[in-house]
Amino acid sequence: MLNIGSHISSAKGYEAMGKQAQKLGASTFAFFTRNPRGGSAKEIRPEDAARFREMWKEYGDRVIVAHAPYTLNACSDKEEVRRFARETFASDLERMEYTPGNYYNFHPGSHVGHGAEEGIRQIAQMLNGCLKEEQSTTVLLETMAGKGSEIGRSFEELRAILDRVELSAKMGICLDTCHVWDAGYDIVNRLDEVLEAFDAVIGLERLKAVHINDSMNPCGSRKDRHARIGEGTIGLEAFGRIVRHPGLRDLPFILETPNDDAGWAEEIRLLRSLAG
Repeated sequence: MLNIGSHISSAKGYEAMGKQAQKLGASTFAFFTRNPRGGSAKEIRPEDAARFREMWKEYGDRVIVAHAPYTLNACSDKEEVRRFARETFASDLERMEYTPGNYYNFHPGSHVGHGAEEGIRQIAQMLNGCLKEEQSTTVLLETMAGKGSEIGRSFEELRAILDRVELSAKMGICLDTCHVWDAGYDIVNRLDEVLEAFDAVIGLERLKAVHINDSMNPCGSRKDRHARIGEGTIGLEAFGRIVRHPGLRDLPFILETPNDDAGWAEEIRLLRSLAG
């Protein structure tokens, strides 16, 4: 069965998220570790996390994918922004240990004009300062669409970060279908070639999760506008090939489409039907 879910609000805690995932028919889910447009974090209640772990174990114990706030930018040209990123990242990795063995996904950041090479160095510097040998969480770099000065618009940029991380065994990649399409990777007509390129540059063993989203824009637009599954320029036929592909089908798929609970439940059913 396709392992798929959507983003779920963390406002009511871990147990509520698990129950909501079950209600949607999901077998995994994603959640923001804190306010995605700010930085404030809800206090974690250990008893709530413990109840979730027991409930989720009975439900199948599939990996879940936490998401860092969008405001985290480790390669900003402003020191106070980089400091916020370091402090938030370190705090989130501590919080992730309430649900051990899962994934923490983040956008690499935008260099805001001082160049990709310097941005890559700063991202790796943050990771080297925050990753711990004893952590159980795998940190995922997300593939980006390449708008503005985003880093992660190519497999080579992501590889350059990984090459500078000392505890690289703690690292993986989350592939966003909208982002790679908008970045110029033709996953509609050349899915095998794109994954072969990923394998050659990064290694498919590093690919840990997929954000599965359609796109409002043509391939190579570098705009990052998500669409509902089958309502964008990627299309249903391509998503069928994606969820059935042997290099992808066993990964957790996370929906980030502009939808509500009923819409996500329908998309989960639709993608499972395409997976066969």
